[in-house]
Amino acid sequence: MAGPVRQLSDLGLTAARGLNPDITGLAVDSREARDGYLFAALPGTRVHGGEFIKYALRMGVEAVLTDAEGARIAETELEEAGVAVVIAEDPRQTLAYTAALWFGGQPGIMAAVTGTNGKTSVATFLRQIWQALGLEAVNLGTTGVEGDFEAPLKHTTPEPITLHRTLAACSAAGVEFAAMEASSHGLAQRRLDGVQLRAAGFTNFTQDHLDYHDSFEDYFDAKAGLFARVLSEDGVAVINIDDPRGVDMAAIAKARGQEVITVGRDGADLALLGQRLDNTGQDIRFSFRGRSYQARLELIGGFQAENVLLASGLAIGCGAEPERVFEVLHELTTVRGRMQLAATRLNGAAVFVDYAHTPDAVQTALRAMRPHVMGQLVAIVGAGGDRDAGKRPLMGQAAAENADVVFVTDDNPRSEDPASIRAMVMAGAPDATEVGDRAEAILRAVDALGPGDALLIAGKGHESGQIIGDDVLPFDDCEQASVAVAALDGGLA
Repeated sequence: MAGPVRQLSDLGLTAARGLNPDITGLAVDSREARDGYLFAALPGTRVHGGEFIKYALRMGVEAVLTDAEGARIAETELEEAGVAVVIAEDPRQTLAYTAALWFGGQPGIMAAVTGTNGKTSVATFLRQIWQALGLEAVNLGTTGVEGDFEAPLKHTTPEPITLHRTLAACSAAGVEFAAMEASSHGLAQRRLDGVQLRAAGFTNFTQDHLDYHDSFEDYFDAKAGLFARVLSEDGVAVINIDDPRGVDMAAIAKARGQEVITVGRDGADLALLGQRLDNTGQDIRFSFRGRSYQARLELIGGFQAENVLLASGLAIGCGAEPERVFEVLHELTTVRGRMQLAATRLNGAAVFVDYAHTPDAVQTALRAMRPHVMGQLVAIVGAGGDRDAGKRPLMGQAAAENADVVFVTDDNPRSEDPASIRAMVMAGAPDATEVGDRAEAILRAVDALGPGDALLIAGKGHESGQIIGDDVLPFDDCEQASVAVAALDGGLA
């Protein structure tokens, strides 16, 4: 979607030398720059975007947005080109606001959810609630754009140009409601700062992404930015206060003057009072500000009730009537790659796929499955390469402590040696069976299932590829599980 031609000043930007050129587009990648574009040269973790200004200038850009360091790096080239230069203290935030103004449209009612785990489920359940109420809605995040408008996304929270181009396309297609996942990376890099939110949610806070964030506090502060900076003072914050950091997040929201809806088990505004689990789902009893309700959820895993209630709180925070929200909860369906039933053996053993890729998520998923399983609980676990190495033994430990049988295999090794990654996972699960090839691990784990048993394949969830080195090889856990069951139970010729 191309934006209109606008002058630099129309985007709220002032050039250092007072120039006010016509702008024909925005680019954050010098390879995508064109004649008349504004090029954003942003500071990066490994290299400053200022190094690429010279390439963008060759493509004919009319203006450059950067910080003082970026301007210094390309000082000679910028002087010779004579283009407009916008120097901002926080160029990432400036780009977010610029992109919002450039593309113009976004769905009228938007909500975002942050937290280590559960973002995709909450965003998807919120979209499903809106659709069940007869509203045009989408969710954006790890699984792309889903709902009444669909499109792929490369990142959970895209950079601002892609994000606002997508939001504008959703709005043009008639979508009025949108639920977003807000990743810590996206929040730290100000990608959501131009989004107008009606409500924001917090799920939980556990170890992840310490390869990017300097510390747990840095990681928490990034997530807290959703309430401390992005959500306006008149927005609604929906907070899981059962999480130890939920109280801290609620305090941040209250300090901003935001209305807070708490979710949890004891003393929360939206409180889970009881659950009854069976082999196809669960019945839940809950209350909202003193009034009790009951609903049937066709969802496996006790924690899914918490995700559903958080999504319900966001729907209410965005203006929906509570009674209408609770009436449609029985219509919710499993999120792709989240506690998804992938296959069932002839003996009744079930195979589930889940995106659990943190120690807490593996523990939560396995503990949630246990009440649904009469026999043994089997788990397949691995860890990604080029990511937080400290969580690898904890991943193995979480599986070993909560499953009866554990297989350790490759996840997305990326540029690292797969055997070294597996060894670190095995350190936390010394009695596990190590099988490097993921397809073989799935086949062997499925073969181990007896009547009443269940298998959880953790780590990749909805992903359709496995990253090995620089290659992305086709691989889908659900598909592999179905193939394994068919092969073992005589479904394949």
